[in-house]
Amino acid sequence: MNKTATFHEITEASLRPKLVRIEGNLYGAVFTLMKLVPARYILRRALERGDLAPETVITETTSGTFGLALAMQAALLNRRLVLVSDPVIDANLHRRLTDLGAAVEIVKEPAAEGGYQGSRLARLARLRAQLPSTFCPEQYTNPDNPASYTVIAEHLTASLGQVDCVVGPVGSGGSMCGTVRALRSATPHTRAIGVDTHRSMLFGQPDGPRQLRGLGNSLMPGNLDHAVFDEVHWCTAAAAYATTRWAHRRHALFQGPTSGAALLVARWWAAQNPDAVCVAMLPDEGYRYQDTVYDDTWLVQQGIDLMLPPEKPTELAHPTQEHSEWTWYPWQRRTLSDVLGRTTPAGRPR
Repeated sequence: MNKTATFHEITEASLRPKLVRIEGNLYGAVFTLMKLVPARYILRRALERGDLAPETVITETTSGTFGLALAMQAALLNRRLVLVSDPVIDANLHRRLTDLGAAVEIVKEPAAEGGYQGSRLARLARLRAQLPSTFCPEQYTNPDNPASYTVIAEHLTASLGQVDCVVGPVGSGGSMCGTVRALRSATPHTRAIGVDTHRSMLFGQPDGPRQLRGLGNSLMPGNLDHAVFDEVHWCTAAAAYATTRWAHRRHALFQGPTSGAALLVARWWAAQNPDAVCVAMLPDEGYRYQDTVYDDTWLVQQGIDLMLPPEKPTELAHPTQEHSEWTWYPWQRRTLSDVLGRTTPAGRPR
């Protein structure tokens, strides 16, 4: 054994993405589990501040990979973790969470306002009131979430030099806002292209059922700084799934559907701007999706056709315009209230 080598816990060792060239000027930031970045940073900061005593229970609401990242870190810290989720959580993820020692509570019905996210937040508040000592990472509002992505911006700059454009899915707002703000401290021109999906309220659409999971939201997260974004794209599930499978066949990239959505948009933008360095944020590996996105039978059952998506998106006159295909809008680094001409659907101007 090399006694001079440095060894890390699995969460630290998996923190930075692998950077791969996909096509010409397009690079992929390929994460094993992107949510490890904020989960590890938030919990370490809580330890430093004294907010995470040995008897403190970590609590959070999640139906996806942030819960997995918390469960991994909580196991390493030997802390109890209780997660509040909803029926869309997949069985494989649920099994892994419980095997890591997390308790998972499932809310049964969506709230009248905010859907399942609203009912999850209400259950989380009741849970915290019942426990003597809790710490909630609050990924949607905790400024440590976007701050944690400074390390990713440093990694991109060290590896690629100047980054002209970052394309990535938007859910809590942490990864895109944190990464791009850190990059712009050196390169103010760096463009940010957010990828959302239909019936997500993040950029002005009315909230509703969403087939494409892992991005979008039913509530407005405090960490989403709309003025960071130059463009916003709305991607369909079919387009995201088709691009996810294309990336696996063509480039052996085994990632999830949010990565497919980001790649769809990034390929188009990079082709329009061949002299610019473009990075697509590819958040997590495809193992959770082997029974869904990577299963042709499941796709047929969902009515998904894997024909290649359109070569280019349709530009919208306004973000609230009704649409059901791959579309985009020139956001131009404006607040949501500036773009919509009114307060946000949550009642808060941003």
